[in-house]
Amino acid sequence: MTKTSTLLLALCSTLWIVGCGESGGDDGTHTHADGTVHKDGDHEEPKPEPKQDDHDHGEETELPAITIGDMQVELAQAHGAIEAGKEGHLIVKLPYDDKGETIVRAWIGTEDRTLSNPKNGDYAPSHGDYDIHTMAPDPLPENVMWWIEIQKPDGTKVVGSAKPITE
Repeated sequence: MTKTSTLLLALCSTLWIVGCGESGGDDGTHTHADGTVHKDGDHEEPKPEPKQDDHDHGEETELPAITIGDMQVELAQAHGAIEAGKEGHLIVKLPYDDKGETIVRAWIGTEDRTLSNPKNGDYAPSHGDYDIHTMAPDPLPENVMWWIEIQKPDGTKVVGSAKPITE
């Protein structure tokens, strides 16, 4: 029993000392992990730095805008032409900015997705668009297309297609 009590006391002491990176004094002060000392309530706690969106589309080529459902959608293709078995990159710009609440999926191939690899887009707040990286099927089907599925926050889905750059 003595070993258990000693172990428990040591564990509690360690947790009390380590805390969450701040220690409080009896005079209403506390010390941050970086060594700065503040009186309680005399400052705002530091806020985390916003995540920097440093992605780069690289060289991108605009594709003709398309209508999906009742929306005019802007598209661009990056990283060159679509090739069998290689990754393609599509940038989708919706006619509204929903801060990433919409799910945008795309795949290369045919509407039925045979041999395709549908991927969800990543919302890029700095550009207000969705980036989708997906693999092209090998071999590429005849009349290969970019297929784009848009699922709005209310659950409605619409699908459309666009001719990719292949050469």
